[in-house]
Amino acid sequence: MGTMTTPEPTHRPVPTRRRLLSHPLLTRWRSEFPYHWDADDQVSRRELLRFTVMTSGTLFVATAGLAILSYLKPPVTVQRQAIAQISDIPVGGVHYFNYPEADSQAILLHPAEGQFVAFSGKCTHLSCAVFYDEEQKHLACPCHDGVFDPRTGNPIAGPPQRALPRILLQQDGTTIYATKEIPQ
Repeated sequence: MGTMTTPEPTHRPVPTRRRLLSHPLLTRWRSEFPYHWDADDQVSRRELLRFTVMTSGTLFVATAGLAILSYLKPPVTVQRQAIAQISDIPVGGVHYFNYPEADSQAILLHPAEGQFVAFSGKCTHLSCAVFYDEEQKHLACPCHDGVFDPRTGNPIAGPPQRALPRILLQQDGTTIYATKEIPQ
């Protein structure tokens, strides 16, 4: 009985792509015959994986950095702001004012005797200006026909899905003050 031996391979090992591209004969041939290969435009799995990992890592670090920065920022404090005199707004009337910044429109409504309610004047759909429609008795956004309930600020019709941010009010004597905006 003889011993078994493994036969020697009859083919030469296949060179890797990197070795092929750096071979002196191939380099010279490519310079003399500049023919574009379809394989030149293909991305290897390793290159795709490297790109994906680097992009994901960069996005993760950027998002985490922004989240950390938002916690480091001091909270904005808004002082109470006088917005109207009670006698200036009749029952069923409306008063427009700016709160909390000078360029932020808000709406004060007087739906019943002794009751006042205020909302941000910015639509929750696409930030268009909201106004009080006295004929229909509701808050309306003319951009996309959004309609809000004047007592609660909840959307009634149109594309808005969220209620208008409510503004807390305080009465001191005959003056109405805005004290805080509450996002809905």
